[in-house]
Amino acid sequence: MGGSVPAAMITAAVRSCYYLGIRSRIRPLLQTCRTRVTQGRALHGAAAAGVEEGNKKMKTFDDLPGPSMLTNLYWFFLKGNLLYSHEVQFVYKKKYGPMWKSFIGPMKSVNIVDVDILETVLRHEGKYPMRTDMELWKVHRRLRDLALGPFTEEGHRWYTLRSILNKRMLKPAEAMLYTGAVNEVVTDFLNTLDDNRKNSPSGILVNDVANTFYRFAFEGISYILFETRIGCLEKNIPPETQKFIDSIGAMLKYSVYVSVLPAWTQNILPYYKLYIKNWDNIFEFGKKLIDQKMQKIEERLERGEEVQGEYLTYLLSSGKLTNKEVYGSVAELLLAGVDTTSNTLSWALYHLARDQESQQSLHQEVTSIVPGDGIPTAEDISKMPLLKAVIKETLRMYPVVPTNSRVATEKEIIIGDFCFPKDTLFVLNHYVISRDENNFPEPNTFIPRRWFREQKIKNNPFSSIPFGYGIRACVGRRIAELEMHLALSRIIKKYEIRPDPRGGDISPMSRIVLTPSKPINLEFLERKSL
Repeated sequence: MGGSVPAAMITAAVRSCYYLGIRSRIRPLLQTCRTRVTQGRALHGAAAAGVEEGNKKMKTFDDLPGPSMLTNLYWFFLKGNLLYSHEVQFVYKKKYGPMWKSFIGPMKSVNIVDVDILETVLRHEGKYPMRTDMELWKVHRRLRDLALGPFTEEGHRWYTLRSILNKRMLKPAEAMLYTGAVNEVVTDFLNTLDDNRKNSPSGILVNDVANTFYRFAFEGISYILFETRIGCLEKNIPPETQKFIDSIGAMLKYSVYVSVLPAWTQNILPYYKLYIKNWDNIFEFGKKLIDQKMQKIEERLERGEEVQGEYLTYLLSSGKLTNKEVYGSVAELLLAGVDTTSNTLSWALYHLARDQESQQSLHQEVTSIVPGDGIPTAEDISKMPLLKAVIKETLRMYPVVPTNSRVATEKEIIIGDFCFPKDTLFVLNHYVISRDENNFPEPNTFIPRRWFREQKIKNNPFSSIPFGYGIRACVGRRIAELEMHLALSRIIKKYEIRPDPRGGDISPMSRIVLTPSKPINLEFLERKSL
C-alpha cells in the first residue's frame, strides 16, 4: 500500500502523451482538471508581473531552466528511454541542476531532485495536501453515482475520510492485530512457493517470483480489508476472484488509452466502455463481500451478540461512514495494497541471493530469535534490526513510485531565489534523490547495514520516504511492513536463496510503478533442520 500508485498512473499516462507530441489528444483530459488550468494562469500571471519579497525581486517559473519538447523526444524515443524515465532524470539533473521546469500541453510542473528542496515543498503542503488530480477515476464514480475514496477525494472531505480510515491501520500497535491473518496467508504462500519450485525441471527454481508475490500480496490485503479469504493462492483460483484480479489489470491498462484518446472516440473505440466495465467489476466484487459482512454484523446484533472483527467490521459498525462510502474507500485501498509488498519482496530476494553474507547474517538473526519450527510474530520482528534494514534498503533503491507530486494548495512557496504561486505542481523525483551519493554513499550498492544506528550517516531524513510524508502518507504503511517482515523472515528461515545461474543483471523499469525489467528467477534450496 505504499506511495501513490493511482496518482502516478495518471501522471505517467499524461506524460507519455507529451513525449509523443500529441497535445491535442490530451487536451480533453486536461480541460477537466480545474487545478491545472488555475495553476497555468497563476504561473503565467506571476511570470508577467514579477514577484517581490521585501525589496528583492524573486525569480519565477519562467526563469527556471528545462528541456524542450525536442529534447524530451530525443531522450525518450531516439535514445529509447521511455520505460526508463527515472534514469533520464539523472541526465536532466546534471544539465539543469536541482530544479527544472517542464510542460505537458498547458500543464506546467516544477521537477525537484534535491532533498532539501523536496523537504521545503512537503513542509508547506498545508492541511489538505493534494497530489495529481484523479479526474479519470472520478469519471467512473460520477457515472455510477459512487462515493469517492482516499485517492479521489480532496480537501476537507478527504481529511475527514482519511481520519476515519487511519484507525485500526496506521499505528504499529494496531497493525500488530493482523499478525495472525498475515501469517496464515504467509503459510499458504510458502506452500505455493514450494509447489512452484518442485514443479520446475531443477526442482529448486522459481520463475518470476514477482508474480507469486503479487498473489500473496493480493490475498493478504484482501483478507485484511474484507476479513475473508478470496483464494489467490489456491491451485485453482475461484472464477470470481480471477475475474476480479483480471479486472484490476484491465482497468489500469484501458485507463492509459482513455487518458490519451479524445472524448469523441468514446462511442467509436471500445476502450472507454472497457475501462468503465472493469471498474464495474471491481466494485461489484467488493460490494458483494462488504454486503456479506454487513449481513453477518446485523445478524449478530439481532441476536444481541457483541460485534467482533477487524478493519471492515470497524468501518461498517462505527457509524462514521455510509455503506456507499465504505464501498468507495475499500476499493481504492485495495488497489494500493499490492505493489509495494510484491515488488519490494522480489527486489529484496534478488539482492540477498547475490549477497550471501547479508543473507546468512539475516538467517542467523531470524533463527536466533525464533528457533526451530517457531513462526515469527510482530513482537519477534521488533528484535530483528537487520530484517528491517533489508526492507528499508530495498525501498531506498526501488521506491515503488519513483516520482510523486504535490500541488501548492494554500499559499506561495519560496525556494531560494524563486517564488512559486499557489496551485504550482511540483514533481518529486524520489528515485533520483534516494540514489544521490550525497545522501547515501555508494548509492547503487545494496548495503542494509547502512541503516544500523551506529553506522547510519547524518543525512536529511527526506532522502528516502517510500511511504510518503505527513498526513497524506500511505495509510497502509504498517500493514505493508508487517506483511514484508513476516514473509521475508519466514522465507529466509526456510530457504537459502540463490540467483538463477542463467540470469544476469536486472534493472528497474518504469511501468507506472517501478518494476523489474525482466522476470526475477531464483533458486530456493530448502535449509536443513537443526
